[in-house]
Amino acid sequence: MNEIPVLLLAVSIDIIFGEPPTILHPVVHMGSIIAWMKGILSKTRLSGIIMTLVVVSVFTAPALLIGYLSDPLYTLIAAVLLSTVISIKMLFTSALDVGKSLDNSIDEAREKLSYLVSRDTTTLTDEQILSATIETLTENLTDSVTAPLFYFILLGLPGAILYRAVNTLDAMVGYLDDENRNLGWFPARLDDILNYIPSRVTGFMIVLAAFLLSMNWKNSLRVLLRDARRTPSPNSGFTMAAAAGALSVQLEKPGVYVLGDLRDLLSLEKLKDALKLSSLTLILFIISATGIMLVIP
Repeated sequence: MNEIPVLLLAVSIDIIFGEPPTILHPVVHMGSIIAWMKGILSKTRLSGIIMTLVVVSVFTAPALLIGYLSDPLYTLIAAVLLSTVISIKMLFTSALDVGKSLDNSIDEAREKLSYLVSRDTTTLTDEQILSATIETLTENLTDSVTAPLFYFILLGLPGAILYRAVNTLDAMVGYLDDENRNLGWFPARLDDILNYIPSRVTGFMIVLAAFLLSMNWKNSLRVLLRDARRTPSPNSGFTMAAAAGALSVQLEKPGVYVLGDLRDLLSLEKLKDALKLSSLTLILFIISATGIMLVIP
């Protein structure tokens, strides 16, 4: 089947409408099944493997069956489902909301940021809030958009849903505390593997976007190559470091990592620049994805 209309329609649906209602959202139901299985399984690596296989199978099986529908019906249903595993509108509006709140009240900005990041936001300064917002925006370019679309290009709709299932598992159990260390080991490692190529492709596309926007693309490339591996995750640093270099700022999660050099101070203008940079990066990725699917049917 021709997957290009599915890709373009899915992106359009997400940008226009955003997230579907909770009751219809596959990722919400993934979370419910994960929470239920977490409650009944022992906290072992084997249980983590079983949980991963069950969740992936439950959600990719219907996607495989959809492939047998007629072309027009398939295109519509596949596009709607694909739109639920990407989050362009929510990603950008969430970052923009934090910035707008910071203009009015730092406490309001701290509260809104707390929904986006795992760190304690109650004592963050203006610059720390801006840093965390740019970090989560650029890191999630991969998790929320380019990685699911990358696996859609490779494996069709089942590939995109498989990625989102693994990523959701990692988000819920991929931690190093006593409760999750063993249970989340397999999905966390699998998520690292699945994100390996998309994170690097997205990082270098940020460099290209910086060039096209007349930002500091040389510094973007330099910081990407120097700092990308400074984060605990083997993948998340590539987009964050590239953005830090392009914006000529330093992004820091205190006690965990520092990316970039302190050339310019963080400001609301830098957040707006980060949104422009991220927008063009996604446009470039979608254009490239479309071109690849035209060349390789």
